Amino acid sequence: MGRLIGILLVIWLVIGAFAAFQRGYFDDTDTNCSEVSDIALNIVAGPLNYTGVNPKVTCTDIDAPEPSS
Repeated sequence: MGRLIGILLVIWLVIGAFAAFQRGYFDDTDTNCSEVSDIALNIVAGPLNYTGVNPKVTCTDIDAPEPSS
């Protein structure tokens, strides 16, 4: 039973990676927090991407404190 679940999980993630590829997420080399999050979320959403789910993530860049001089 565990082997079947593992196989289904791998298939799910492969379908999700293919959906992210079709949306062109892997084409852009200039990435930011939002793009990386969108890629990961699309891979995890897997086959749901083909049912109209379009997961998006918005990130707010947190300003890091400046080092003291």
